[in-house]
Amino acid sequence: MQWDERYSEAGYAYGTEPNDFLRSVEDQIPRARVLSVAEGEGRNAVYLATRGCTVTAVDSSAVGLAKAEQLAADQQVSITLVEADLNDFDPGDEKWDAVISIFCHLPHKQRAGLYRKLVRALKPGGVLVLEAYIPKQLQFATGGPPSADLMPTLAMLRDELEGLSLEHARELEREVIEGKHHFGHAAVVQVFARKP
Repeated sequence: MQWDERYSEAGYAYGTEPNDFLRSVEDQIPRARVLSVAEGEGRNAVYLATRGCTVTAVDSSAVGLAKAEQLAADQQVSITLVEADLNDFDPGDEKWDAVISIFCHLPHKQRAGLYRKLVRALKPGGVLVLEAYIPKQLQFATGGPPSADLMPTLAMLRDELEGLSLEHARELEREVIEGKHHFGHAAVVQVFARKP
């Protein structure tokens, strides 16, 4: 499996520090039940746990989740780990106070299905934090998937996140410095949304 191979490398593929956009909106995330999808080696889930959130981290890679467990232990926090294919994962209905999706890249049809489930899974007043590479990222080759089909545009996300109020939503270029696999000038989309 691709992700087991990636996470079997020495060290942490995307570092141990949280995503910059997540860090920038952290004070708006409820200190309550948080779901982080495609969490990988745990850097974002562990960060939110250190901020007082009760975090469930979902990923398809057992290798990544084992590293997430170790990172949580190193930081002296606890997170709940769920090994699951996101295509099959059921996040429930109105269960979460926040949902985190950082560089979760799926084919368009699968991503749309997942995000509709995640919108349903948010409690009223809950928030969603999302950052992903956009197709323009293929020009930079500083991280992310090799196919535009795996990268959303803001226009796509507006449709896929129907039912949420997008309080911050933009495409931009920025420096992404996250371990050795996300490193350099990049094109991304950032969304901070709230469920009415």
